[in-house]
Amino acid sequence: MISITEAARHRATGTEAAPGRASGALRGRVALVTGSVGGIGHAVASALAAEGCGIVLHGLASAEEAAPALSAIAGQGVTARFDGTDLADPAAIAAMMARIGPVDILVNNAAIRHFGLVEDTAPADWDQDIAVNLSAPFHLTRLALPGMRARGWGRIINMSSIYGLVGTTERVGYVTTKTALIGLTRAVALETAQSGITCNAICAGSTLTPNIEGRIQAAMRAQGIGHAEASARFLAGKQPTGRFVTAQAIGAMAAMLCGEGGRDITGAAIPMDGGWSAS
Repeated sequence: MISITEAARHRATGTEAAPGRASGALRGRVALVTGSVGGIGHAVASALAAEGCGIVLHGLASAEEAAPALSAIAGQGVTARFDGTDLADPAAIAAMMARIGPVDILVNNAAIRHFGLVEDTAPADWDQDIAVNLSAPFHLTRLALPGMRARGWGRIINMSSIYGLVGTTERVGYVTTKTALIGLTRAVALETAQSGITCNAICAGSTLTPNIEGRIQAAMRAQGIGHAEASARFLAGKQPTGRFVTAQAIGAMAAMLCGEGGRDITGAAIPMDGGWSAS
């Protein structure tokens, strides 16, 4: 399997990648997807890999813990590596970007959230929400942009949320950062509008991630109900479709935005929420 550095050389020279690599519109590109050891991030990484894109997986996990996710991506015939940098540390972010080299696609997916009323939110929790959910995408974007500009091509996708479009209670840090992430998206889109770079935000509604599946299972046990009923109660008042968004659908949207079909989509906040934001 060729390295990310070699993939960049193939991209620059126009030579073919090694036999057995995935073919697709993104062959020879390299993507960094934060928070991609599982859930939505991994689905996005998998969709990009299916288009031939080399992947840098990221997450707060050990190399051993990340190994299955990394193997699944590498099994698609693309270059894959893992980085476990703490995104709350700007110096560590800079070191990671220097270590992994140029990226063509940046997906800012990693996020944390704390629950509680505004007056009950610890300042340290607020600061961590800002650092990981908002400052990290800023730092990663500012470090990735010079290389993208030099190559005349780049894709930045910020994973906002339905809570970047509508408010809710007891998660002030999450709502604030996901809303601000849309502002960052618009600013970057306008600054790069004639550079071959696009920047968009995906605003997903309730997605059946392992975390939410755990909450569904807990409700089933506590209330003595089946999975369908627990899911319906969880989604009540949210998505008019009455079903969860799938991580695979979000991955497919990300891949579309990175392909030819997304060339003229920039500065958009794209709802994938089953009609939630329309109600």
